[in-house]
Amino acid sequence: MRTVLITGPGGSGRTTVAAATALRAAREGSRTLLLTCDGTSPAGLPPGSVPGLAVRLSDPAEGFRDALGALQERAGSALDLLGARPLERDELTPLPGARELGLLRDLRRAARSGDHDVLVVDLPAAPDALALLALPGVLRRYLRRLLPPERQAARALRPLLGRLAGVPMPADWLYDSTARRDAELAEAQSLLDRASVRLTAEPGPAGAEAVRAAVLGLALHGHRPEALLANRVVPDSSPDAWLAALAAHQRGTLDEWAAALPVHTVPHLGRDPRGADDLAALGVPGVDAFPGAAGPAGPAAVERPVEDRSAEDGTLVWRIPLPGAVREELDLVRRGDELLLTVGRFHRALALPSVLRRCAVTGAALREGTLVVRFVPDPSLWPGPSAER
Repeated sequence: MRTVLITGPGGSGRTTVAAATALRAAREGSRTLLLTCDGTSPAGLPPGSVPGLAVRLSDPAEGFRDALGALQERAGSALDLLGARPLERDELTPLPGARELGLLRDLRRAARSGDHDVLVVDLPAAPDALALLALPGVLRRYLRRLLPPERQAARALRPLLGRLAGVPMPADWLYDSTARRDAELAEAQSLLDRASVRLTAEPGPAGAEAVRAAVLGLALHGHRPEALLANRVVPDSSPDAWLAALAAHQRGTLDEWAAALPVHTVPHLGRDPRGADDLAALGVPGVDAFPGAAGPAGPAAVERPVEDRSAEDGTLVWRIPLPGAVREELDLVRRGDELLLTVGRFHRALALPSVLRRCAVTGAALREGTLVVRFVPDPSLWPGPSAER
């Protein structure tokens, strides 16, 4: 299944662009699902109105109620002992983060169904979309830290350990539940990794800064947008002086974007697009308009190569692309087998490649949008000549 994720700054028309992309895919013969978390039918496109196109509105409230209801049922005996009063379904209100978890759940369901050839996902605005892309990896990291998988090898010894230690040991259901959640998160992460990302933004100073931040955040999480869809572009040839001035400003931003990304312009219709005809008039590119850009296995992935310079100066160099990063906003800390990297508002723990885990960091520099981190073998961890003999 071909998956296209569409995001951009708030108010940039990303939901409309997502609907137009899904409409084009359906009209070109693909069984297409448009998944949106916007809460309403996008651009007045009701479900079932276009042959081959299904529209699904992600409902975080329903998923949250299901999950909390299942948890209450599973822990029912413990809650009874505590004298707790279970929460009723109609009084449950989704907590922060429920929208992202609900969207991940719907992504997995769509992929498992096998009913669609193309999945177009209308993600939240760029900052929240970046948090969603990071969510599976972050949660898996937390699970592994809190309940390491290798501890499960001692399951048979837990009763004995409990008696010897005098404290209760984790029950089987906790390990089983953790393993299921890890598998679900791994599946969601794989889906996101294989997807292509398209940004949409309105050309102008605010849009330019938002795109810079979005491209940087995507790079930190391993994605490079396959295209930037510049939305609401006015024609250059307008006789109106105000529109001509606006077109000139937009052209400057478009030229700046085109130097870094493939750019496709989406025209301003002079009104908010409504219905299939307006969406088709936007002329958005098809899902296969940018060949080979389908996730980290292809050119859309952000590669982080390790360069072996041990023969020259005894170092290994890890290159981490961070387009648009500013040195003053950059911070990194080595902690165990991870590099904790902060760039402006973005933060991520990057697992070190295996060859670097036995090395010490000796320096780092930001050069032309790439963070260059230098390592040297740590004598206390790296086998020396005597160990090899």
